[in-house]
Amino acid sequence: MSMILSASVVRVRDGLPLSASTDYDQSMGMQECRKYFKMLSKKLSQLPDRCTLKTGQYNINFISSLGVSYMMLCTENYPSVLAFCFLDELQKEFITTYNMMKTNTAIRPYCFIEFDNFIQRTKQRYNNTRSLSTKMNLADMQTEIKLRPPYQISVSELGSANGFSPIAMGEYKGTGKISAAPHQRLEPVTLPGIVSFVLSLLCGALNLIRGFHAIESLLQNEGEDFSYVIAFFLGTAACLYQCYLFVYYTGWRNAKSFLTFGLICLCNMYLYELRNLWQLFFHVTVGAFSTLQIRLRQPQGKSPDYNV
Repeated sequence: MSMILSASVVRVRDGLPLSASTDYDQSMGMQECRKYFKMLSKKLSQLPDRCTLKTGQYNINFISSLGVSYMMLCTENYPSVLAFCFLDELQKEFITTYNMMKTNTAIRPYCFIEFDNFIQRTKQRYNNTRSLSTKMNLADMQTEIKLRPPYQISVSELGSANGFSPIAMGEYKGTGKISAAPHQRLEPVTLPGIVSFVLSLLCGALNLIRGFHAIESLLQNEGEDFSYVIAFFLGTAACLYQCYLFVYYTGWRNAKSFLTFGLICLCNMYLYELRNLWQLFFHVTVGAFSTLQIRLRQPQGKSPDYNV
């Protein structure tokens, strides 16, 4: 029988379930689909805004908008147009009922559980297609799906249940394919982190300017040491690489940051004759501060398992 089995509303950024229908089916197939719900909820921020996951006898469809995702589980033969019309109705009602401030600041799972009443009523309507009075909406959705089909997620792309296999969104054009995995997300930027980033850029700019001046001096005086030019440009590269390490996640990130700081110290030691103690202190202190901020800004952990 073609029907909608369950639905849920999930916050995109961390997978926090905001509301869900109360379904009591404990079959093995439904238990497996609940696992896929959990896996998808942890990866919503990496996925296009309209997707379908086919899992044997069942399909999971979802749409995302304004930081909230609306997910539903239906039988494999349930029409795709009806499924996305159902999700569209949930989205419109939820946006009308709750403002973004409430959804963004929600802490407890299922804090909007009263929305389940609307989910149940809408589910009953869509499970009895003869009672549907949304012919125009269905026609509009049919056209929209033809123009921009939902992205088809495969179980292999979804990865393991513990969420360690990342999904990269890549360039999404209707049925476009997902490309290589992106950089792992880092924790949100703090004010000290922004300060360290700006100061590192400043130190890099100062080294770059002094490097060009050193080149001019070298051209005018043949006796000048070219190694000073190299030291200035190495200092510039080290400062800019600290900025890169602060913004992006890479392998051996902490070790690279310490090596980069060591290079900054070596360059300033070599430039001891060209800089006073305050200048040396400033460059080395900024390098140490940036290294600390890189160390403190760690990759984000797994999203909490809220038993979606």
